[in-house]
Amino acid sequence: MEKPLDDDAAVGESVETIENASEPVTFQSLGVVDVLCEACAALGWNTPTKIQRETLPVALEGKDIIALAETGSGKTGAFAIPIIQSLLAAPQRMYALVLTPTRELALQISQQFLALGSSMGLKCAVIIGGNDLNEQKKELALEPHIIIATPGRLVDHLENMKGFSLKKIKYLVMDEADRILNMDFETEVDKILHAIPKNRKTYLFSATMTTKVAKLQRACLKDPVKVEVSSKYQTVEKLIQNYIFVPLKFKDVYLVHILRELAGCSFMIFCATCNNTQRLAFMLRSLGFTAIPLHGQMSQNKRSGALNKFKGKRSEMLIATDVASRGLDIPHVDVVINFDIPTHSKDYIHRVGRTARAGRAGRSITFVTQYDVELYQRIEHLIGKKLPLYETAEDEVMVWVESVTRAQHHARQEMKELDEKKRGSKRKGNDDAGEDTEQSLGVQQKIKKRMGGRGGKTSGSGGRRGLQNGRGGGLAGGRGGFKKKRGHGH
Repeated sequence: MEKPLDDDAAVGESVETIENASEPVTFQSLGVVDVLCEACAALGWNTPTKIQRETLPVALEGKDIIALAETGSGKTGAFAIPIIQSLLAAPQRMYALVLTPTRELALQISQQFLALGSSMGLKCAVIIGGNDLNEQKKELALEPHIIIATPGRLVDHLENMKGFSLKKIKYLVMDEADRILNMDFETEVDKILHAIPKNRKTYLFSATMTTKVAKLQRACLKDPVKVEVSSKYQTVEKLIQNYIFVPLKFKDVYLVHILRELAGCSFMIFCATCNNTQRLAFMLRSLGFTAIPLHGQMSQNKRSGALNKFKGKRSEMLIATDVASRGLDIPHVDVVINFDIPTHSKDYIHRVGRTARAGRAGRSITFVTQYDVELYQRIEHLIGKKLPLYETAEDEVMVWVESVTRAQHHARQEMKELDEKKRGSKRKGNDDAGEDTEQSLGVQQKIKKRMGGRGGKTSGSGGRRGLQNGRGGGLAGGRGGFKKKRGHGH
């Protein structure tokens, strides 16, 4: 496992906290222009978060940044606001590139860019696996202002799309950089770095400073300012963390007991494999829970639909692999359950970061079987504290054995039918089973380099060209947008 770095020797300077400033900090006082202050207010961003307070002044000065921030800290605003403000001053197509490790995070970042820049005619393209290559080519041909992409699919377009170039890019953002590198995307990132201009601004955001992140920072940032808003591997103060020791044989039974005991809460339940995620969803549904799975073997449309259902509170629980554990802002999660303990202890931080966000309270419960003790001890060592036991009465738990046994049988039948359906789809050439999982995505792309992309539709980008390249594009209604004044033809 990678060792975290404790020294900041490779970083030019550090930002001092402005926590004790006597005057209240506002977006305007940080140097954000009025049109963007209004956009922030419309989104309900009334006060800058700590990462925004410390990043925005530095970014608006035009410096490269390496930012270490916990999940739910407002990172997207910290890089989106300075990029849009710079774009307002010098409108240009193909202005910024944002790289993310997962499709869901790319879609979420796109939504925030569009929300901030909607009144100004901002256009984004989301370039991710699982969506149709030809549709994405059309979007890229229209030259959006912002490209938000996963590395593998972007490299696919760089290598196979005639005339596509990133030579105009002025800003590069790598969000969740540690996760990008842990997914074996180093080769793809290297190709992208060679395809964009060296004369650019670069923002690197990461939850942890690992040896790989430090190496990347030295390779692509110039005299960066380091911003760190939390101590390493810290979990949020308002998060109540517990563990529960369960016999492997009765793991499902204990889960059902806890879900019944905490009825009325919203849950994210994390599993180690796509298979277990799907199995648990079938089992819990048969017991009357509105449970939906989210994993890498689902098509992009199904993954987006699952997230939207959970965000819209039409489902009380989301059962997910680690593909959903980073960067997704789902405000109403009350309880995170680590049903399968994470293999990498740092993933524990990211999983439990789904709850107790933006100052709200939350709870996490980690299941520890007789085979997980060593992994659990690593987590305690990492976070520097012993977690209290989640108290249960065994006789109350065992009440559920019979109904859970029936539900397990039902889930096995459903899994068998799903497997047969997948095999049938493969024979017909409609293979959804080829969707990438988070862990294997980078490796698959290396092995299947020439196999191309898979189907779906592009999200988050505009249709027609909304602004003129370079100067002379005009301002919309005097507000400093990208739209042209009336009377100027396309």
